[in-house]
Amino acid sequence: MVAGGVAGRTAHEFYAGHYQHSTSEQWHRRLLAGQIRRGDERIEPSTVLLAGDRLTYRRPPWTEPAAPRWFAVLYDDGDLLVVAKPSGLQVLPAAEFLENTLLHAVRGKFGDGPAPAHRLGRGTSGLVLFARSAPLRQGLAISFRDGGLRKVYRALVQGCDLEDSFEVDEPIGRVDYPGMGYVYAAERTGKPSRSIVRVLGRRPDADRSLVEVEIPTGRPHQIRIHLAAAGHPLVGEPLYDAGGRPRSAPEESSLRLPRPGDLGYHLHATRVELTHPVTSAALQFYCRPPAALRLPA
Repeated sequence: MVAGGVAGRTAHEFYAGHYQHSTSEQWHRRLLAGQIRRGDERIEPSTVLLAGDRLTYRRPPWTEPAAPRWFAVLYDDGDLLVVAKPSGLQVLPAAEFLENTLLHAVRGKFGDGPAPAHRLGRGTSGLVLFARSAPLRQGLAISFRDGGLRKVYRALVQGCDLEDSFEVDEPIGRVDYPGMGYVYAAERTGKPSRSIVRVLGRRPDADRSLVEVEIPTGRPHQIRIHLAAAGHPLVGEPLYDAGGRPRSAPEESSLRLPRPGDLGYHLHATRVELTHPVTSAALQFYCRPPAALRLPA
């Protein structure tokens, strides 16, 4: 029901201003298509709302977006399961993804027991560790918390004017973000974070560099944020701009703002080294990076 404070605004102004999970243009199209009604009456984007109006949004049936569903099993001892996932496959159900996730695919093969010990971003490919037993799950949680795992990634970044090796220690925390409430970004009041970067190769003709990144800490989107904060965002980075902050659309823009799950960047979880929490064996896993993240032969 339309409250008095909203009366006098157009239907388009109301929906675009109050429900920013969709763009202004999307709400405009829905109004033109007759998906929003006042009682039984179809309304236009320019329809002026009155106090007490009852509005109904007739949302079409939800369809889950397509995503790659494959994964490769690299190791399985009954307690620890290590798999490789492709870019484009989300680890856990969230937002528009429910079944097209790595968790759903893994449990389709191994039953309901395996649980991921950590996450990779939807656009990040490579190694993911799953726990298949309670002791292993507890042990991995302690290892991640106390820095008992070594995690190494490869990334393709913008620019060639990097030092051969350097560290980034920008704190990472939540910042307000339209349509989502918040996203993680470089934030001085955030949690301590550390990334160790080493240049593997430079491509001056394309003004980009291939780097290896080790992360003793594991904050959400840490590598993407830290490399942007260092002035070298990932090639194809849709969200993070210089300073490690999310880029924003111009005011009055109808374009959808970029989100953390958007694809296009080049990042791969290459190596993980750990002590097995149950057997105490020293383990090292490697996942070959995609072609864009390999050194020339």
